[in-house]
Amino acid sequence: MTDFSRRPPPGPGPSSLDAEQDLNRNITPLETPAAAASPVLATPPRPRSPIANGVPLGGQQPPEPTRSRAAQSAPLPSVIFDPMPRPRVPPAQSAGVAPPGAPPPFSEEMLDVQTERRTAPPGPPQPPADAGDRRGGASFASPQESERRAGPGPERRGPPEAERRGPSSPPGGPDRRSAAAAPPQGYAGPERRGVRRTEGSDASSTNRFWPAQPKTLQEAGLNATFVEELVLKAIFFAGEMRGMDVATRLQLPSALVDEVIEGLRRQKYIDIRGGGGSGVGRSTMIYQLTTFVTDVLRQILDRNRYNGPAPVPFNEWAAAVKLQTVRGNRITRHRMQDKFGDLIIRDYIFDGIGPAMNSGRAIFFYGPPGNGKTAICQGMVNCYEGDIFVPHALLIDDFVVKMFDANIHRAVEDEPGAPSYDRRWVRCRRPLVVVGGELTLEMLDLVYTPEVKYYEAPFQMKASNGMLLIDDFGRQKVSPKELLNRWIVPLESDVDILTLHTGKKIQVPFDVFAAFSTNLDPSDLVDDAFLRRVRYKLEVRRPDEEQFHEIFQVMCKKRGVPYDARAVDYLIDEHYRPNHRPFAACQPRDLLDQVIDMANYQGQPPRLDPALLDAAVRSYFVRFDKPAGSAPTSASAG
Repeated sequence: MTDFSRRPPPGPGPSSLDAEQDLNRNITPLETPAAAASPVLATPPRPRSPIANGVPLGGQQPPEPTRSRAAQSAPLPSVIFDPMPRPRVPPAQSAGVAPPGAPPPFSEEMLDVQTERRTAPPGPPQPPADAGDRRGGASFASPQESERRAGPGPERRGPPEAERRGPSSPPGGPDRRSAAAAPPQGYAGPERRGVRRTEGSDASSTNRFWPAQPKTLQEAGLNATFVEELVLKAIFFAGEMRGMDVATRLQLPSALVDEVIEGLRRQKYIDIRGGGGSGVGRSTMIYQLTTFVTDVLRQILDRNRYNGPAPVPFNEWAAAVKLQTVRGNRITRHRMQDKFGDLIIRDYIFDGIGPAMNSGRAIFFYGPPGNGKTAICQGMVNCYEGDIFVPHALLIDDFVVKMFDANIHRAVEDEPGAPSYDRRWVRCRRPLVVVGGELTLEMLDLVYTPEVKYYEAPFQMKASNGMLLIDDFGRQKVSPKELLNRWIVPLESDVDILTLHTGKKIQVPFDVFAAFSTNLDPSDLVDDAFLRRVRYKLEVRRPDEEQFHEIFQVMCKKRGVPYDARAVDYLIDEHYRPNHRPFAACQPRDLLDQVIDMANYQGQPPRLDPALLDAAVRSYFVRFDKPAGSAPTSASAG
């Protein structure tokens, strides 16, 4: 017969007499009362803890009991151990009742069992089955066979987390022996820094650019030496500064600025003058320069005197311009209806500017002066929804280029609860840049100032992701042909070529909705090559009599003057029809302003009075005639 009992480790053990008199000997509930028989240590079910005197016998697991040699040599009884639960043996029938204070009975945890098996709840006892592998008169049922006998039961679960990790693994830590954990559900890979994807209905909001707050200088795209120079220049121009004020000037996180300041302190370039304000920490300390930094600071100021927010790398700005493009919008007529304020816009104008704005390409306005070409362009930029981010400054080949212009970019306030972003960027509306007769070719390139040794971005670069209006086209100091040649490449390839003062040329994105407006004859200004690149052309015509009345009514309401249609009819009959004077959209506003000025001068309330209208016409409509010879120029009201 094969001995399947668990043998103790080799070594001297207690005598058989000691084993018989040992009261702490562990006895399983399934053992026979015979003291000489040794229990067969098969895989029993997890027994319930016996209760002695109403108190559970639990606590620390005792060491494995050691049997005597006599007990080891006892023959094994031929008993079938079924892993199914059995009813408890009454205490009266059990010969091995543990006395008070004895260790708990033998349990499954004392065996080298690595997995936990759960079966059905205890039920009535079942007769032992003959199926199974019989070795030496004992039948050993496999776990699969035990589950089959037990019938459908609760779902089998793996071992607890603590048992899977083992005693040496920290709580919640990964199991080094297991394979790498699978990514969480819904994970789409690492998100690119500076890009925040939000829900939206159009393409511009789906891949919306949102600059992430940098946690290191490497994420900010700057090196420690450049940031140290910015800190030294900020303290130099201010005299002394607190740490938090330096971080606000540089628009960088306080943690990054504190590390740079601490490095400058170790180099003896700055020192602490004292604490300023409430709070503790380096951010509240007041710093000033030391005498050791004099030579270093002179070299820094010789390179550039830029003192402002930390610049953004050029590549990051170029990627942001692509994500915030002004092209590919879906602007509808309904969306444009209320974006032009008090302007009276005809249907043909909506039908002309709508497709042009969706394309984001150039448009050419022409027509007689004073009919709202400039006002239409100023209202077109309001049709673009959403905000963009504009950097304070750019870093191009170690040269700083100032980008943000408070006169052009309209900053917007953050909504409550909005996520944080890199404060080197300014959240603002899409810009509208208007240039007129003062435009020159030099203004369309990077403007380098030798005194401060940094650049100012040109107009078209500041208008990125917005609109650029070249008003009064043909009246610039430069000839129209040279100006058009400057715009041919950007309009064709969406790339502009700029030149540094060192002679190096760089490519910058040209993502601008360009509009050209002129009141001159287009045939004298443009050629076929330019017209081919400007796909949309729109003539802004003069208003008719009905529209003239509508404009007068709107302006009277805006100026607070009672509208009188009969007075407007008198103006048309007396001063327009007899002289064949054409209407212009700006005339109701200008005439009404003069009526208000004259009424205030006469001390009477402003109103559309025929006498006031006659006086306004005589002052407003003046024709200068140049007589023959050398006689002085005479003026006549017509």
